[in-house]
Order: sequence, then C-alpha cells, then structure tokens
Amino acid sequence: MASLLARRLGPEFKGRVLENELMSRHTTYRIGGPARYFIQADDLPSLSRATDALRAWGVPWIALGKGSNLLVSDEGFDGAAIVLGPGFSVCRYNDDSKTFSVGAACRLSHVVREAFSEGRAGFEFAVGTPGTVGGALRMNAGTSREYIGSRVVSVTTLRPGSGLRRYDARDIEWGYRQTSLPYDEVVLECELSTRAGDPEEIRLRMERSLSRRRTTQPLGLPSCGSVFRNPARESVGRLIENVGLKGASCGAAQISELHANFIVNRGGARAIEVLALIHAAQDAVRERYDIELVPEVRFLGFPQ
Repeated sequence: MASLLARRLGPEFKGRVLENELMSRHTTYRIGGPARYFIQADDLPSLSRATDALRAWGVPWIALGKGSNLLVSDEGFDGAAIVLGPGFSVCRYNDDSKTFSVGAACRLSHVVREAFSEGRAGFEFAVGTPGTVGGALRMNAGTSREYIGSRVVSVTTLRPGSGLRRYDARDIEWGYRQTSLPYDEVVLECELSTRAGDPEEIRLRMERSLSRRRTTQPLGLPSCGSVFRNPARESVGRLIENVGLKGASCGAAQISELHANFIVNRGGARAIEVLALIHAAQDAVRERYDIELVPEVRFLGFPQ
C-alpha cells in the first residue's frame, strides 16, 4: 500500500512514504506500534498532495513534530503520521521588525540560540525544551509565567481542502498547555516577536533555566515531558508524591523518582504500562484530594 500511495502522490512529491513504520522511532518516549503510513513532506506542494490523497481515501492523519508530548498505543495507529521536512525548518531574523520567521519543523532550541546570538530576549524560558516550533505552538509551551504564545505575532497553517490560513496572535486563544489552533490544520510557520535585552543577562537567565531543568527533570531517560497539567495553585508533582506514587513502577515504566509529573521509560516500556501509571495517579489524587488530573500528553491509537 505504501508503494500505491507513493504512486498516487506522483514523481513531483518530495519526501518519503513508509508503511507500517514503528512510532517508537519517532517519539521521545521511544514507545509506540506501527503507523499505517509515515509520511515526510519536504515542501508545501508535497504536503498538500499527501493530505489530499489521505482525505480522498478516508485515511485519518496526525501532524507530528519530534514526537514529544505523545503516547502512541502498542498496537500503533491505523492512519498516517505526517512530519514536515527540511523545507519547513527555516529560521530567519528580520532586523527591521525585530522578529523571527520560523518554520514549524525548526527546533525550538534553535530559535533560542538564534535569539541569543542576535542579542534579543524573550525565549530564555524555552532553553532546553525538546521538540519543534510547531509542537510548541500547539501546546503553548512554556512555564506558568512565560509561554510561546506571548511571543507570537502570527501563525500560518494549511487546512487540507481549503488552503493556507493566517492567524494573528489575537485570533488564537492561548491557554495553559493548549491553544485554539484547529487540529485538522497543519501548522506551517509563525512570526515571533523579540525584545531588547542585555546579552549577559540573557545568558544568565538561560543558564539558570537550563540548570533548573537539569536538576528537577529526568532528562536522562525517555519521557513525554510533563504528563499532567498543573491544577490551579497546585503542583501535580507534589500531589502524586503525597499519595505515595513517586517512584512507582509498572513493568519498565516508572513515575520518576526525581519529578513525579514525569513517567519515564526505563528500557522497553510499553504504552499500556505508562497508561496504567497515569490511571493510578489520577485515581489516587482524585480519592485523596478530589482533584481530577488532566493529561497534557496526547494519546494516539487508543480506543476512544
């Protein structure tokens, strides 16, 4: 079927099409069964061709970045996983407007470095953050005080079957770990504002942020990042630790001994094991505190 899909896309398609590709190769969790198709589109015409073909065949699809903030079922995904290739990785600084034009496939860490090199502030909070700019926009990545939405000027997406759409920042609702960007659209690029800053102060803030991340998060083991959103005026890590689940294991999955809002893959963990720990944490916190923990991790390939 992959060869049939590749033929359907034609010789003009730039990228690659794989069939039954293990998603464990494409997620930061290193977990996940096969996707029916794995498609890398290297430019906009190729992306349009791919989404049009999938729509015509009735094949569900999802656009991915680097696969952070995602848990894929052990059975995989009976659809297409789409990633953006090199043509969507641009990162250009405009000295007149003091803004960056950034492709969705560009790593957020690259934007942080480029801003520092230009002596511009506003991205120090994102130092060390895994994933792409597109993924960061989807989940409004950041902290409780600073987040990428506060730097957005505009976002451009592809709505399959309709074409390109441009959103001004004010057109988008920027919530805690979520935005109103439609999931049936592919984020292509954005314009990000910066502010003036002292290079030494920028460097110090970046170093402090990176040091805090290294000492409080289990960066040495595969994970999806934070599993749950923090409730108002509460810390999920503290809640899970207080119910005695910090360090709890299910198979090769473990609630981190360093930060209880991380579930890590200690080697060969399965999605069902991670899911069991998610449910255990939700049940225990609900019973003790009457608080419903809301996952920020996205689930793919699980029964609805």
